[in-house]
Amino acid sequence: MEKRLYRSKNNRMIAGVCGGIAERTGIDVSIIRIIAVILLLPGWLPGFLPYIIMWAVIPENPAE
Repeated sequence: MEKRLYRSKNNRMIAGVCGGIAERTGIDVSIIRIIAVILLLPGWLPGFLPYIIMWAVIPENPAE
């Protein structure tokens, strides 16, 4: 069965994007969030724009 990327309903702080990526890849959500914050440091655009796009494109997990 194909594993799909969904935004997490249970493991979220803002929109569940980092939680969904963590669930999909099997990486700890704290590491994903640290990477997201590091991408925000050089002027917000490298981290903020992809996050907003993923928030709009990735659906919420219907199974949770």
